[in-house]
Amino acid sequence: MTRSSPLVLDTMCLTHFALIERLDVLGDLLSGRDCWTTVIVKGEIEEGAEKYPLLRNALDLPWLHVEALDEIHSILLFEKWSRVIGTSDRDHGEASVFAASELLDGVALTDDSKATKVARAHGLEVHGTIWLLAQSCRGGKLTETGAGNIIDMLRGSDMRLPCTGPGFPAYALKHGLL
Repeated sequence: MTRSSPLVLDTMCLTHFALIERLDVLGDLLSGRDCWTTVIVKGEIEEGAEKYPLLRNALDLPWLHVEALDEIHSILLFEKWSRVIGTSDRDHGEASVFAASELLDGVALTDDSKATKVARAHGLEVHGTIWLLAQSCRGGKLTETGAGNIIDMLRGSDMRLPCTGPGFPAYALKHGLL
């Protein structure tokens, strides 16, 4: 990944940072990056905001561009990724993120392990929140302790992550992230 590769964020990352009321931290970690999501992800967040009002804070972030996927090429990419990862309502967000990532020559950011495996098998660069936090540590924007605190907060909002906060440094080293 080059520094200039756009990041395309899925619902899970945005909603859990909203639930822990740390979208400001996410924005700081992503500052200097070209960040995107999709109109479909925004729709999923809007739906969730009916039950969890804090999610509304993720709908109009000044640093987050929204890809509409409304031109023929992007529609065809969405259709392709929908076939590849599944067509259930639950898969639409990931399919849209993968389509936008391909369209923008970017990097998809999702914590859905099944979708990640499928996308990587089809040549797409995909990472999750732990990768983002490790990149922030490597870039000096965050300490390992700070990343661990964020992980524990995210896990407290029921986000499924592969390590705990205290386990972050060892996990990240083992997986070549730090």
